[in-house]
Amino acid sequence: MAEEHVPVPRGRHAPPLEVRRGVQRQRLFEAAARVFSQMGYADASAEAISREAGMSKATFYEHFANKEECILSLVDAAAGATRHAVTEAATDGDDAVDANIHARVHAFLEIVAAFPEFARVVIVDVIGVGPVGAAKRDEMLEAFGAFLDAENQAAHERYGAPRFASPDDAYAIVGAIMELASRQLRTGHPADPRDLEPVIERVVAGVIAQGTP
Repeated sequence: MAEEHVPVPRGRHAPPLEVRRGVQRQRLFEAAARVFSQMGYADASAEAISREAGMSKATFYEHFANKEECILSLVDAAAGATRHAVTEAATDGDDAVDANIHARVHAFLEIVAAFPEFARVVIVDVIGVGPVGAAKRDEMLEAFGAFLDAENQAAHERYGAPRFASPDDAYAIVGAIMELASRQLRTGHPADPRDLEPVIERVVAGVIAQGTP
């Protein structure tokens, strides 16, 4: 069942067009996350997403050319929001490496726990799109790896945190985190994704320990 939403006023009380379109797009993303995660990409359809969102197919096609464009746009939006949340999890004034690692890992797993359908689409279901989906997932992992490497470089320059031995170290950490999250979303092991926190922290700490001072 689609969530109930407050109707958008019409006529002279209607909000600006860009606001209405933003509300519509968010509702479509929420519906698409449910449909893709429950049905899989192959069996999902624009009609199913529109029905879940409580909208017409015409409205869906005002935002997306097809279900492929929808899922790829969803991945971009969710990945961007996740990077922002992870960035905000630690403050510039906190020079404790372990504390920053803990805060960022905790923030990521809280997002997975709070939004499992979005997480499943981004981490698992996008692969069902085929080569384009695999490329989008690779692009996302590369972006997260570059983000992590840049964060490590900044911490190294700011307060002498150990530097990764190579940018591939950052990608290795991201890959490990994504595969652990993928398994949890697909199999339910562990029951709560937040139980992965100590495992991920050990992976991160192990890689950093091999870095350069």
